[in-house]
Amino acid sequence: MMQPEVSNADWRRTTLNIRDRYALNGHRSCVLWFTGLSGAGKSTLAAAVERKLYALRIRSYVLDGDNIRQGLNKNLGFAPEDRTENIRRIGEVSKLLSDAGLFAVVACISPYKADRDSVRSMFREGEFIEIYVKCSIEECERRDPKGLYQKARSGEIPNFTGLAAPYEPPVNPELIMDTETRSIAAMADTIMQYLEERELLSL
Repeated sequence: MMQPEVSNADWRRTTLNIRDRYALNGHRSCVLWFTGLSGAGKSTLAAAVERKLYALRIRSYVLDGDNIRQGLNKNLGFAPEDRTENIRRIGEVSKLLSDAGLFAVVACISPYKADRDSVRSMFREGEFIEIYVKCSIEECERRDPKGLYQKARSGEIPNFTGLAAPYEPPVNPELIMDTETRSIAAMADTIMQYLEERELLSL
């Protein structure tokens, strides 16, 4: 990738701050970062949590990795440097959503620990909630909801995460959701309880 030119732009502050936005919404904000292998259940779990947030009138938006690659990140491939840039951009958008007072609900493989840690460093303590959607490669391949593992095995998809490219599981995530042993509904309830205990759902 080309090196960016040195920018002369400064960060311009608005007349409203995060407390103003909290007051308007009636709740705090954060990023829920769902990471895991393809087929682990990240998008399904993120959607279930989004629905529960909506029922409580909590403003949120899901940033799904597949959707982002069709727009903002459509110019990126799957080489290691492209994967890093993909996560950096998603992290920046998540930060903007959080600063706007929303819950940013991110569902993307995000295979590298260093990239996830880099995004975490953008947030204040307690605002970045890493959720490891745990599922064995064998079970993910058995599910194969999009037929990607089959294509990867046949050579149609090179550098596929978990097979030809590495996935680095979180070392100390805030939550671990094992989709092989628990239902989506039960895990969504656990996540909501975590948010409530940390007083993120209200002021």
